[in-house]
Amino acid sequence: MGQKLGQHFLKGAWAARALVRAAGISSSDTVLEVGPGKGALTKELLATGARVIALEKDAPLAKVLEEKFSAEIQAGTLTVVLGDVRDALPEHLGLENGQYIVAANIPYYITGEILRQFLTAQAQPKRMALLVQKEVAQRIVSKRESILSLSVKAYGVPKIAAKVPRGNFSPPPSVDSAIIVINDVSRNFFDTISEKTFFAIVRAGFSSKRKLLSGNLATHGHAKDTVTSAFAACDIPEKARAEDVPLEQWKCLIEKLAAPESA
Repeated sequence: MGQKLGQHFLKGAWAARALVRAAGISSSDTVLEVGPGKGALTKELLATGARVIALEKDAPLAKVLEEKFSAEIQAGTLTVVLGDVRDALPEHLGLENGQYIVAANIPYYITGEILRQFLTAQAQPKRMALLVQKEVAQRIVSKRESILSLSVKAYGVPKIAAKVPRGNFSPPPSVDSAIIVINDVSRNFFDTISEKTFFAIVRAGFSSKRKLLSGNLATHGHAKDTVTSAFAACDIPEKARAEDVPLEQWKCLIEKLAAPESA
């Protein structure tokens, strides 16, 4: 039950309450809970008065939830959906763009997939609050950029709301966790560049850790002169590495490098 899916169940109420507080959930919200497990977080979400859609992959666990929260299901405040989050598009669940919050204690191995799925969805959440591996949360908020951190920051504003020691889970994982909240989710960053171009150039920039950013871009088909002038225009040091360049400078760089393509 659950464990074969890599899930570590919350066993204390405080972490679930901390996640609900960090997510800023109120009675007027609709919340999509991913991987509710035995319902520790579900209980705290329902306590806010919000409408909750709980998406559970494990059929026996879904049945446990249906029995445990039968009154809330009858009242229409909870809907339990049996399915894999990776196959469930928000719009198929009746969720609208900017009109719901994602809350989840998710298996570590699908963290990246879940972030990508919802941040790039046609119907984006307005906010995400996730219990993830602490090191992953730290990488996302770090000023030392990575493909992961830039991918999240392009869509929203991430912050670590709380650290959650491994003893709060059953069975305890081998690492500590953290609650990460991504606020103000939107596509506003992509007003002058395309998502496809952004990810293509960022991936090119990080393609070889040993090379400077300019060298990686040159290797991926960008003329050296074009790269040099783009660096100058965007105030990026000549010897910068991809991890040293913050999001807004990446945007400037991509505008300059993509300009000839769209001209």
